[in-house]
Amino acid sequence: MSRRRSKLSAVNNVLLVVPVLVILSGCSRVDFDQSLAKTNRLAAQFTQGQLVLAQTREQREEFQRIAGELLQNPLSQNDAVILALVNSPRLQALLARNWADAASAAQTARIANPVLTIERLRSVNEVELSSLLAFGLLDLLTLPQRHSRAQRLLERAQLQLTSDVVAQVTEVRRAWVKAVAAQQSLVYARQVNDAAQASAELARLLESVGNYSRLQRARQQAFYAEAVTAYATAQHLALAQKEALIRLLGLTDDQAQILALPERFPELPPAPLSPDAVGKTAGAARLDIQLAQADYAAAAMEQGLTTITSFTDIKLGLRHERVEDRAAGEKTTKRGFEVGVRLPLFDWGDAQRDAMNARTLAASSHFEATVRAAGSTLRQSYSAYRTAYDVARHYRDEVVPLRKAISEENLLRYNGMLISVFELLADSREQVKSVMSALAVEEQFWLSDAVLHASLIGQPSVAAVGFTPGGEDEPGDALH
Repeated sequence: MSRRRSKLSAVNNVLLVVPVLVILSGCSRVDFDQSLAKTNRLAAQFTQGQLVLAQTREQREEFQRIAGELLQNPLSQNDAVILALVNSPRLQALLARNWADAASAAQTARIANPVLTIERLRSVNEVELSSLLAFGLLDLLTLPQRHSRAQRLLERAQLQLTSDVVAQVTEVRRAWVKAVAAQQSLVYARQVNDAAQASAELARLLESVGNYSRLQRARQQAFYAEAVTAYATAQHLALAQKEALIRLLGLTDDQAQILALPERFPELPPAPLSPDAVGKTAGAARLDIQLAQADYAAAAMEQGLTTITSFTDIKLGLRHERVEDRAAGEKTTKRGFEVGVRLPLFDWGDAQRDAMNARTLAASSHFEATVRAAGSTLRQSYSAYRTAYDVARHYRDEVVPLRKAISEENLLRYNGMLISVFELLADSREQVKSVMSALAVEEQFWLSDAVLHASLIGQPSVAAVGFTPGGEDEPGDALH
């Protein structure tokens, strides 16, 4: 009798614990609106509080209205970001995928549903009705650890959401810069082409009357041929960069038709960001460091769970049987429980534990590498930003004004018949080239500015930009 009481007491204790664990398993839930609000707060400079996942028709209609208003005027860089946030299906898909990942993370903290088995057996004189309610006892015992791991995974999903949004916004900013620069370059390429065409035509006329040699005309014609090629290339580049921006903004064909860009970049800031202000952000608040730390914490918790679950699994079942003897007119009821244990005879789980140990070690090393590289990446981004700013300002304040002064002097000399029209046209081409060079370094500054702000918050997937006079991005290693 005492043994039976002890068994019933053990079952009752389990039954008392089950409701508590069930309540605990429901604590890991996903409030995606709260996640969006947190991203809007952490990355306010990037989202401007406009990050929303459109789930209803009313929200989509409101987004279309905002997009229509933004497209009524030449699109600034900030307006391009807002337009992408409310109009880009690519960004909406990114938000939906993150929601799905967060929901999957929360699911790992849930207890597997119990299995109810009902059995009815009939013989000549007996009818036996039995029921078995079985669930994983190991799931119950490890629920607190799995709940903690799920919370870590949810925190990581939040960080990943912010990181992905920052990367997407930075991509839009860079695409806007390239599109505006290509549009401006096309204007100057057209001017060079027109000047070269006029020079070549004049040289042809002078040669026809014997005032110009064949060699002199050939030189003018060769320059015109090169200008035609450059102009055609600039036309394609302007189209390609604008189309790249259109894809990032998620514009329809009708919206793309009315998209207009500013004629030029905004003025350079009065002063660049100071190194002290930039250096203060290279700390633990960076997204890349937080992501790496979250990966390491999740791997460590997973390792602890794997150490337990890789050996065995335990199933607990509560059984109820009722036997009716029709011949004797008796009914018998049986209650009890059964425990099933997976025996580690063929697989001791050592491979699973080795794999988990390796993942934890990799996550630890990745965290250390991210911490060490954070300062270096930020310094490189700031150097590119500051160099581009100084060079762009030098072109604006020194090079372009000097070229303008030279052109004015040459015009006076031409009016005084001290130089020929070809020299005047050549000087005009040189002035346009200096302006195009100034445009290239200004483009480089705004690209570096976009990357620096992403690096300040710790966007690990944006490569650092190195300054090059030609305005091309220097290949950089991305931190993943």
